[in-house]
Amino acid sequence: QVQLVESGGGLVQAGGSLRLSCAGSGRTFAFYAMGWFRQAPGKEREFVSAIRSDGSTSYTDSVKGRFTISRDNAKNTVYLQMDSLKPDDTAVYSCAAGLDYGPDLRESRRYNYWGQGTQVTVSS
Repeated sequence: QVQLVESGGGLVQAGGSLRLSCAGSGRTFAFYAMGWFRQAPGKEREFVSAIRSDGSTSYTDSVKGRFTISRDNAKNTVYLQMDSLKPDDTAVYSCAAGLDYGPDLRESRRYNYWGQGTQVTVSS
């Protein structure tokens, strides 16, 4: 079992930055792939970014070059650094953990554990 708790959300103006944190528990944390997803009001959940146990990363096209995912296994924490934020980034951001296998980390159903989410609001 893995427990995940997100933090770091808030209200920022367009062009600003936020760093989200996802703190996990469990001795096997280092072996999990970690993902970030977001869901805006009235819209479906979408993939944002993911990081494998070996540190390799992936991003959805809309955040590429602006967001950076990283992990610190010693702290059981994954981060999402968000720069140059846009109003379209407004959403509830959730982190997720799943076994590190397969070629594609974009599908939400591959993740077994989810945090409660943290609100990110970007004003224009």
